[in-house]
Amino acid sequence: MSSSIFNNNSISISVSDDDPDEQGRMRVRVRRKRKKHGDQRGQTECTQLLIRWFVKYWILLVFLPAAALLIFEATRIGKKPGLAVNSGVNEMKKPGSLGNKEPISKVKELSNLNRLDPTTHVVGGVRERESMNEWQCFWNLSGCLKLLPAEELEHVELPLTEESSSNLVKRLVYLSDQGTPYGAGDSTDSWQRINDTRFNLFTGHQTMDEREKSFKVNETAVIHCGFYSENGGFKISDEDKSYMQSCKVAVSTCAFGGGDDLYQPIGMSEASLKKVCYVAFWDEITLAAQELQGNKIGDDGFIGKWRIVIVKNLPFVDQRLNGKIPKMLPHRLFPHAKYSIWVDSKSQIRRDPLGVIEALLLRTNSVLAISEHGARSSVYDEAKAVVRKHKATPEEVEVQITQYRKDGLPADKRFNGRKALNEASVIVREHTNLTNMLMCLWFNEVVRFTSRDQLSFPYVLWRLKVVKNINTFPVCTRKDLVNSMGHIRKAKPLTN
Repeated sequence: MSSSIFNNNSISISVSDDDPDEQGRMRVRVRRKRKKHGDQRGQTECTQLLIRWFVKYWILLVFLPAAALLIFEATRIGKKPGLAVNSGVNEMKKPGSLGNKEPISKVKELSNLNRLDPTTHVVGGVRERESMNEWQCFWNLSGCLKLLPAEELEHVELPLTEESSSNLVKRLVYLSDQGTPYGAGDSTDSWQRINDTRFNLFTGHQTMDEREKSFKVNETAVIHCGFYSENGGFKISDEDKSYMQSCKVAVSTCAFGGGDDLYQPIGMSEASLKKVCYVAFWDEITLAAQELQGNKIGDDGFIGKWRIVIVKNLPFVDQRLNGKIPKMLPHRLFPHAKYSIWVDSKSQIRRDPLGVIEALLLRTNSVLAISEHGARSSVYDEAKAVVRKHKATPEEVEVQITQYRKDGLPADKRFNGRKALNEASVIVREHTNLTNMLMCLWFNEVVRFTSRDQLSFPYVLWRLKVVKNINTFPVCTRKDLVNSMGHIRKAKPLTN
């Protein structure tokens, strides 16, 4: 620091390097101005970005809350707290009283039981519930089941006349041991294997040559179709046989080996209660298991709406294979029935049978209706899934698939414009010579190869190229048809 002195009146002025000069002050001001300008520009850019984003996505901002509100409201439609629909036509019961005195702890496990409300479906990316008026009238673009209105269902008349003589198969002959040495004698076990196969006295022994000939459609078709020998098993009382012979329309299910519970049909019209037979096939194991739960057959042979038919001397050790008999051969069990609906034991039918037949067969001019598969489209993909999920051994699946490849079954995922793989828990069909023949051939395939009928049905349909009028309905229709509870317990196999 330096100083200057002028006489006595002089003033001392200090000059320091710490004092800012004019130029320094300007630099500071400039820097502050630039910083302030930068903040404003950042805010402006952020505002413009938000505006552009809002302009671009404003539809989504409005749509998402609306969709969430719609779904929330849909879950409340048609519900009454504390009530569950009973198996009758218009009855209601409280949870925990499900007709068979189910404990309250099972209510959560059987949450689908007695559900009559419409199923939902996706439209434009949004899951919506069917409106009640549309749901009960006609087919729409969603493809789900549309029954006639309730007042029309009461007056539905199904054609029960004999099939036309112009059909391709005019006469169907089932092979049996009568007049042949096979099956003779009274010491042969009903589930005896023949040549290390699952063929036995119930099925007869179908050779590979007979198998090949069976797929040829002639005016008179001679085929194996179970019930080959009187000693073959699957014995039913004369009283039950008489009841089944009186049926014109039949809804059937089965539970062998004590596997599943019995679910009462719901959603029926008064007309169906009068015109439709509801038959559940049990063996003695299931009968004992159900009686332990307090489900006893009445003096009239019924439990609720179901006529219980007890089957003795089942022909197969494998209970899955025993279950294929009522599933695939209802025309043998209900000889005078014109229509039948099969429902797996894991499901509860929830739609009026007469309405179902009218919607899936008559309205579509079809002779058989079956669901498309929900996950896969190819038999060969299904074979891999069966092995992966341990539904059958790799060896037996390989034998079946090798034979199908040899026969030329294509790997296409579409067949006749439909999905090439089906899910067979629900089968609706008219009993004609051609559909009866198809079901017999299907049964023979599950006996010869694996019990996984989803592998063999597309093959049989492909071989019988004359069967065109098959209604392969979408998965949402199947969900409208039945409430699915899944298998409750594993069936006990028979022991030799």
